[in-house]
Amino acid sequence: MARSRPYASLSAVILFTISLLVAVQTTPAMAELFSPEDAHSVKRIYSAVMSPTGEWIAYTVSIQREPDDEAGGAYSELHVVSPKTGEIRPFITGEVNVSSLRWSPDGSRIAFLTSRGKKAKRQVWIIPVGGGEAIQVTSSKTGISTFRWHPHGDRIAYIATCPETAQEKDLKEKGYRFIFFEENLKHRNIYMIGVDENGGVGDPERLTEGITVWSLEFSPCGKRIALAASSKNLVDHSYMFKKIHLLDIESKKLVQLTDNPGKLGNFAWSLDGSKIVYGAALELKDHAVSQVLVIDAAGGEARNLTEPGFMGHVEWVGWKNRKTIVYKAGEGAWSTLSIVKASGGDRKIILDAKETGFVFRTPSYTKDFKHFALVGSSPEIPSDIFYWRYGSKEPKRLTTINPWVAERELGKQEVVRYQARDGLEIEGILVYPVGYTEETSYPLIISVHGGPESHRSNVWLTSYFNPAQVLAGMGYVVFYPNYRASTGYGIEFALQGYEDPAGKEFDDLADAIDFLVEKGIADPERVGLGGGSYGGFAAAWFASYYTKKVKAVCMFVGISNLISKRGTTDIPWEELYVHSGTKLEKTWKRSLERSPIYWAHQSETAVLIVGGADDPRVHPSQSLEFYRRLKMNDHPAVRFVQYPGEGHGNRKQPGRIDLLHRHLQWYDWYVKDKKPLHGPMPPIDISENYGIDLPDEE
Repeated sequence: MARSRPYASLSAVILFTISLLVAVQTTPAMAELFSPEDAHSVKRIYSAVMSPTGEWIAYTVSIQREPDDEAGGAYSELHVVSPKTGEIRPFITGEVNVSSLRWSPDGSRIAFLTSRGKKAKRQVWIIPVGGGEAIQVTSSKTGISTFRWHPHGDRIAYIATCPETAQEKDLKEKGYRFIFFEENLKHRNIYMIGVDENGGVGDPERLTEGITVWSLEFSPCGKRIALAASSKNLVDHSYMFKKIHLLDIESKKLVQLTDNPGKLGNFAWSLDGSKIVYGAALELKDHAVSQVLVIDAAGGEARNLTEPGFMGHVEWVGWKNRKTIVYKAGEGAWSTLSIVKASGGDRKIILDAKETGFVFRTPSYTKDFKHFALVGSSPEIPSDIFYWRYGSKEPKRLTTINPWVAERELGKQEVVRYQARDGLEIEGILVYPVGYTEETSYPLIISVHGGPESHRSNVWLTSYFNPAQVLAGMGYVVFYPNYRASTGYGIEFALQGYEDPAGKEFDDLADAIDFLVEKGIADPERVGLGGGSYGGFAAAWFASYYTKKVKAVCMFVGISNLISKRGTTDIPWEELYVHSGTKLEKTWKRSLERSPIYWAHQSETAVLIVGGADDPRVHPSQSLEFYRRLKMNDHPAVRFVQYPGEGHGNRKQPGRIDLLHRHLQWYDWYVKDKKPLHGPMPPIDISENYGIDLPDEE
């Protein structure tokens, strides 16, 4: 806006005043920019469950703790909303942590998991929909991971780990706290307990032993349970070695049903109990669930219902009716819901995110397949509840849990495609800076997803480590590439990273930078890159091998040494079967040369290394190794920050708040402001940004 001159004419002043009033009323430029504090304040909905009658949708709302609160994870509240009237009823709110919502078969009660008290374990609770207090159902000595209602509504089956024996507890109390690594593991078992309007009835009955159970589903008649189990209670086994078994409840006889290679997704009984549909990998080396398969409950060969050459990944499966299967898939930057006959044939897409305008999570629906509850997200909606009646044109939005977001000025977000150096088309999400003009090139941040068995959808992309709209408000263009090895583009695309770490997959990231520079969107002298886990691997790779491409990186729980990573992760078999493909003894040279530590000596990039001090997935030593290699080569701009008590990602608000502000500060210092690599680093004390009350210095 031009300044008024001291000697402007009266008419000019009048015209200026009128134009100003019009601008105030019609121009969104007066809206506030999206701030880091806004990013921390966003509420999220992660799950929604439709009642059996279609009358209510129960859902959880995740709310971050305030900066001054006791350190901990986000709170999770229980609410219900009526699809018919839009009425919202808060059921359990405040400093609570509610999860795993399940309606009773008659729709009169909601069961959920929560813990009440600092040392309490997660238990099953129920609350009447018609009003009343929540009642505890279980009293397991160990926390409950998941549960299901019996179809008759008079029992609940749940999964819990075997408790310590009296002898083990006594030895611990006497100081004999030895660790027999991956040996004296306790199995996860299924227990069943009666339930009435007053809570649990009688003592729980254990239904399994000698095997670890990860998930379960009752048959429609309630006489059998389908369960996913592995031989050991290890995260690696849950990733790679789960098979579906059938349990006869009365006899406790357990029979293995599937012999699926590699990863297993969810599963569901057909309405008549004759078949089971499940999601799974096509073969052992597939790094993600991708297929929809159906098998007779009596046994036999599974039938793959996925279309040959399917350019997506199946993410969830269920039943429409006795003969028809429904499944959700990720297809590029969008989600789809499709149906297909259990006997095979072509699929039919019944809900497409491209048409709804929002990407949806796993659906919940009534048995008659008429009423659907969806959690949806778009570039302008962090997450909300949508209701969809099968066959209708558009879902209906029922909630607006972040109404203030509409008052913020957001950067434009769109799906874009570019060609990699070998001609393959790569897709990603581009977020433009607020006030973008084509005549200007902007500082660029490449945000790399982890996995790599994951992908970015065209959803709300602002969080504590991926603050897209905060960066847009700060004048950055941000790009989220679905590089090779991402899910959502078919098996062939996903396997591009197999036995080729930091190869074509990370070349795609370099090509993305070149593409945005050539388009005139990005300034080649102001480029940063960040990512977590496998994305942190990419950050370290660009700080070393591709150092000429970027001015600064943020490596969050990232990989720096493929050799030592294999021996320190909690998923070594998953890493072998779906990533490296060959045992380390045969790949020493490749593993070394594809490790950022091998190239660290040539780094000319400012490197911020951050991560949890208790990370079991990518051991903190990966960060330390990269830090040491850089420092021992006299790197002038490297900082290593650890978050005590955090694992593979920050859960508590102190670590989230610090990481949010710290990596934004790092980008501003070295990317936007182009501070010299050999100059002073940004201040280490950023506590003034935490939003907490601190004593004044004397």
